[in-house]
Amino acid sequence: MHELYSTRANPLIDPSLHVWGWEIAVYLFLGGLVAGIMIIGGYFMYRGRHTESICVCEQLPMLGLVLLSAGMIALFLDLEDKWHVWRFYLTFQIASPMSWGSWILLLVYPVLVLTLAIRPPRYLTQRFTALDRARNFLRGRSGLVRRIGMASMVLGAGLGIYTGILLSALGARPLWNSPLLGFIFLLSGLSSAAALVHLISRDPGESRMLARADNMFLTAESALILLFLIGLITTSRVHEEAAVLLLTGAFAPVFWVFVIALGIIIPLIIQSLAVAGKIRHVPASPVLVMAGGLALRFVIVAAGQASHWASTIH
Repeated sequence: MHELYSTRANPLIDPSLHVWGWEIAVYLFLGGLVAGIMIIGGYFMYRGRHTESICVCEQLPMLGLVLLSAGMIALFLDLEDKWHVWRFYLTFQIASPMSWGSWILLLVYPVLVLTLAIRPPRYLTQRFTALDRARNFLRGRSGLVRRIGMASMVLGAGLGIYTGILLSALGARPLWNSPLLGFIFLLSGLSSAAALVHLISRDPGESRMLARADNMFLTAESALILLFLIGLITTSRVHEEAAVLLLTGAFAPVFWVFVIALGIIIPLIIQSLAVAGKIRHVPASPVLVMAGGLALRFVIVAAGQASHWASTIH
């Protein structure tokens, strides 16, 4: 991903640079998932839900730290110059999405640790007395907790949008060259996070609330994907050809089956019926949502690399 540090790619030449593999798709998915976790967890803390006896707030920060670290490992595996990662933090390049992302990630970790300290799991306070002291300090300071929750939501939104901008800034790839990609990835991350929280929550009311939220996120995501495709089709010949890769081309089966049908439509139907009380909540629906979010990253990364400014349809 070393080429991302410069956003001055020339779209008139063959952009045959570094070929991205599964690592980038996994990194983008986990980054979006953690972004959604930070937004949902931050909202819960802002609303004071961390004081309730049964709340998933206790699990989300630790889950976010683990998943983000796994995503960073995947990103590290894709880097060509692995031992020069530290150079990202010697400068800040305002025109480089990778530079923005590096500094956002540097802020995300301490905010996740702060949210962890608000309501840490017992097994951690027994091992780390500093975490227990931090919890005692934050207890009763509702204003400070609310500000930490707001910081978590803001940074989560920045992280989620960044995962899409990371691709859309590359004008050499027509499929990625859309300002909507950042918001699609943000909503997909929110949807996946809502599905995950819905899956692990022990509070039935909390699960229902997250299922309703997930339905809204899925609906908004599908609308943005539609606008994204319309934007490609109506922009230029090469952008239309890039859209065809998803609509009827080589990547269409994965896009329509795994992203649209299994990842959005079927879970939306199941969760809508469950929220209406017509069927029971089933684990299959949130699992499908998360699998669809992962499939979305894989198909966008792969199809984007197949799109270019030469003719893609013969």
